Amino acid sequence: MNTPPKNDPVEALNRKLDTLIALVERAVPEIPAINDIDAEATFIWNAEKNWLQPVPKVNRVDMELLKGIDRVRDILTENTEQFAAGLAANNVLLWGARGMGKSSLVKAVHAHINANKPAAELKLIEIHREDIHSLPSLLNILRGLSARIILYCDDLSFDNDDTSYKSLKAALDGGIEGRPENVIFYATSNRRHLLPRDMIENERSTAINPSEAVEEKVSLSDRFGLWLGFHKCSQDEYLEMVNGYANHFGLSMEEKELRRQALEWATTRGSRSGRVAWQFIQNTAGKQGISLNQ
Repeated sequence: MNTPPKNDPVEALNRKLDTLIALVERAVPEIPAINDIDAEATFIWNAEKNWLQPVPKVNRVDMELLKGIDRVRDILTENTEQFAAGLAANNVLLWGARGMGKSSLVKAVHAHINANKPAAELKLIEIHREDIHSLPSLLNILRGLSARIILYCDDLSFDNDDTSYKSLKAALDGGIEGRPENVIFYATSNRRHLLPRDMIENERSTAINPSEAVEEKVSLSDRFGLWLGFHKCSQDEYLEMVNGYANHFGLSMEEKELRRQALEWATTRGSRSGRVAWQFIQNTAGKQGISLNQ
């Protein structure tokens, strides 16, 4: 392959043009994104562009398919209905076992309320864990809007060297302005205190006043007025989930055989949960030539 000589005038011109383009891009500010809260009911926060990205099709499960979590479902629904009606409501931390429907429940409750009370104007905005530092900017955009807004962060937790939890504490409860009246914060996590145990123990062992150091870190979860625990499901609850999915999607299989295969599937996975039940249904439906697109 022939390469142009170093003194090639065309190549030199191209380099100068590239330099000029780079200088112009730095000199001319990027046009700010337009945030239209009425565009959809669900958004993803793009921290880099300060943009609420509309999500026209949400990946979620119908409320009726969420089995084995009736108590926390009712509590979260009641809290969200209060908020949607303009009444007092709490920030919520949904914590506990993996695959038990924490994030699915948040999305299902949002859809359920909008379907039954469309006048509520309830919006759901997902903020990624790595963008927590941008919460103040997002709250400034949302402050004063007429819509009621759930800010939602999935799988929220903090590592040993992570200090962004302090920003979250201030955004949830503190600061001069405080959290906007039209915004509530829902988070899911495998940890009740959002921080790893060794991080808390390290603070206890190295701090001058161990109790104060631990309280500073644990107090993050205190910003959530409701703690909803999700625990590992029993065999009966797991089978109830499987049967619920099978009936909903019309899978053709005798009850005894469905039970046998579902239990065998859970054994190979080494756990029982809503996620494992859904994965079994996906596998079974695929073998039967059934599409699960809702």
